[in-house]
Amino acid sequence: MPMHSGLVPARTQSNYVFINCPFDPGYRPMFNAIVFTVHHLGFVARCSLEEDDAAEFRLSKIERIIEECRFGINDLSAVTLDATTRLPRFNMPLEFGLFLGCKRFGPKSQDKKRCLVLDSDPYRYRTFISDISGQDIRSHDGNPERAIREVRDWLRLTSKRTTFPGGAEIIKDYRQFKNDLPAICTALALEPDRLTFLDLSKTITDWLRSSR
Repeated sequence: MPMHSGLVPARTQSNYVFINCPFDPGYRPMFNAIVFTVHHLGFVARCSLEEDDAAEFRLSKIERIIEECRFGINDLSAVTLDATTRLPRFNMPLEFGLFLGCKRFGPKSQDKKRCLVLDSDPYRYRTFISDISGQDIRSHDGNPERAIREVRDWLRLTSKRTTFPGGAEIIKDYRQFKNDLPAICTALALEPDRLTFLDLSKTITDWLRSSR
């Protein structure tokens, strides 16, 4: 049985959502939109950036977080050739595979896992990861607001919750959050373009709490 730190079997939390995506600056608008949507819908966004423990191997940390999350959002749009090395980035497909493996080979508590696969184009995956043919790949077309709708619709369908706001409402709130973010960061002595994952998550949850 997979174990997390402390050698205690991990418990899969029904409101934890693992976000597997690029972390480079160019992807930041998409990442922020996805994290906002997850929290807006009452879930908890998690990813490998949530902690930095040099005593824990990065892959072990990712495995532990995946094990603890029922839902997974996997964006494969960054699987492209690096301009310098001419090699593709396979971190996202690797973590996607770990999520599927945990669902398939983990204990019974893991078989309720559900995952969303996003890409910039719904058919591009056929050229680099054709083994996932048959999966329902959803395209965000590089548009954060389209990603909001895709994540919202998928979580509504897979979680079976019935009290979700529509995509237009979440987008409206996200636009307002972006407008308010500079002032929020100024008050907290933070830099909007250099927020850590935990800073971003707390800023979002605090804003949502106050706006409601």
